Amino acid sequence: MGSKKRKLLCVGVVALLVLGLVESGVAVSSQALNEDDSGLNGQALGNGQQEQVEQETQNRGENTTIRIQQREEVRARNVSELHEMVEQRKQEMNQENQTLREHQQLVYQNQNKVRLAVHSLLAMEELVGGIGPQVSQIAEGLNTSVQATIRAEERIQSRSRFVRFFAGGDEEAAQDLEQHVVQNQERIRQLQQLSGECDCDEEVRAMLQEQIQNMEQEQARLQQLAQAELADKGLFGGLWRR
Repeated sequence: MGSKKRKLLCVGVVALLVLGLVESGVAVSSQALNEDDSGLNGQALGNGQQEQVEQETQNRGENTTIRIQQREEVRARNVSELHEMVEQRKQEMNQENQTLREHQQLVYQNQNKVRLAVHSLLAMEELVGGIGPQVSQIAEGLNTSVQATIRAEERIQSRSRFVRFFAGGDEEAAQDLEQHVVQNQERIRQLQQLSGECDCDEEVRAMLQEQIQNMEQEQARLQQLAQAELADKGLFGGLWRR
């Protein structure tokens, strides 16, 4: 019986060593393939390489945020203009999606709901009365959050089948998603409260409610994704997970 346990332990150790080597190889290859993409998969690299990848990804996220804020300096002056700005942004995102890799298209297709909501909330600042500055502040928080949730979901979607089989899901990315979902649910709750105080046109109020509903749906999807990723233990993942 003791001999069988030792053999099983040896097999486990060998498998983990192989897994570590494969993870490193997969991550380096992914870095080379995705160096021009808007997000990186963040799989296990050497410490120096991982820090470089994270810094590059953060820089791209910050640049995107700056571009969004610069574009949003122009607020809609009436309902017709608001509709036009939202529709234009939707078309821009569809065009952006065509330039992405396949796994990224799926990520952005889902998370574009929040990106479009951010655009809409900022654009309607002058149309929602006294709550405008508060709505914009919440939108800016959502904008920062969506950059992080996109990166986390890209890591999950790009995780290799081999790594997933042995190590299970990406626990760190899943926990990151859960953290942002909790924060965004609070932001959405604040928006719901503000919408009841909105001294605005009924059409504007309806658009605000539509964006809130879209964000609620997206947070529910992200929460399910995070939970499924945490539940995926793999063959040996349970050995080091709590």
